Amino acid sequence: MNIPTRHSDVIQSVRTWLSDIIIGHNFCPFAKREFERNTIAYTVSDVHSLKDATELFLSELQKLEQDTQIETSLIIFSCAFTDFDDYLDLVEMSQVLIDKSGYGGQFQLASFHPDYYFEGEPIEDLSHFTNRAPYPILHLLREQSVERVLKTYPDPENIPQRNIDKARQLGSEYWQRVMQQLIPFHFNK
Repeated sequence: MNIPTRHSDVIQSVRTWLSDIIIGHNFCPFAKREFERNTIAYTVSDVHSLKDATELFLSELQKLEQDTQIETSLIIFSCAFTDFDDYLDLVEMSQVLIDKSGYGGQFQLASFHPDYYFEGEPIEDLSHFTNRAPYPILHLLREQSVERVLKTYPDPENIPQRNIDKARQLGSEYWQRVMQQLIPFHFNK
């Protein structure tokens, strides 16, 4: 399958983010194994509407259900959902689809966005960088696999706080430099 140059650039940007940020700082104990085994599906989407995006999401759920060689899937929106509130609508609709389509308990959803921020935290807080990515991304994970990894990980309930502490420790200069390298020019503010 030939991936257009633009899509391959998008995937490379996301792979660099995974390698350098998510795996490099151990934000996700699940990622390294799947990255090295090449069991992550990367789907780059050029859709613009919520309807088309949720149809793609449902299609990706079906693909994961049928193809057990794929451990986890990243749906990367290359040119849509750049507004964080619009993206949150997509996340909400995607979670509803998991539940209504009978995939609850089988798959779970994680979300990443260039402008990700946690409600209730100051906008300048570095904790937001634990969920910032080069593009808006919906991440589908197999619940069974996540549960297996978390059984072997020390204090899994403390992962979010450890990640926040690490993000803050790295400092704003680090995050500014790294994200400028990873995030496409149209997302930089």
